[in-house]
Amino acid sequence: MAKTEEPQWLSPSEKQAWTGLVSLMLLLPGKLEAPLREVDLTLFEYLTLSHVSEAPDRRIRMSELAFLANGSLSRLSNVVKRFEQRGWMTRSPDPDDGRYTLAHLTDAGYRLVVEAAPIHMRAVREFVLDPLNASDIQALTRIAEKLRVVDPNFG
Repeated sequence: MAKTEEPQWLSPSEKQAWTGLVSLMLLLPGKLEAPLREVDLTLFEYLTLSHVSEAPDRRIRMSELAFLANGSLSRLSNVVKRFEQRGWMTRSPDPDDGRYTLAHLTDAGYRLVVEAAPIHMRAVREFVLDPLNASDIQALTRIAEKLRVVDPNFG
């Protein structure tokens, strides 16, 4: 039987950092999502629409979109299916490689993003950026890059 290692317990400063991070991960998404209810979108739905709106010709591979929106391909497929039913998005085979599917934002979907973007930006400023000074923002950027989870299947 293998000897079980004693866990390396957190120091008080490590516990404070961890507790703060958990709080951000659990509470911040709800604060960013609440204002989007005004346009009947979740945060994931807004991020999905936003990423497609920024892609060339408002088209993007579903696999890339899932990565950018931080969601699984199956979750994204369900959201895009609802978007198709509402006339906000279409899907088609990628002409460059038929193994992939492209998501395309319709004009109606683009109008929704244009309406939702200022709502989202106000929330981002209020809950994330405005409480920070320039050096806090630089620190947040460095920390986010260090903690970034990269999908090894995405490339």
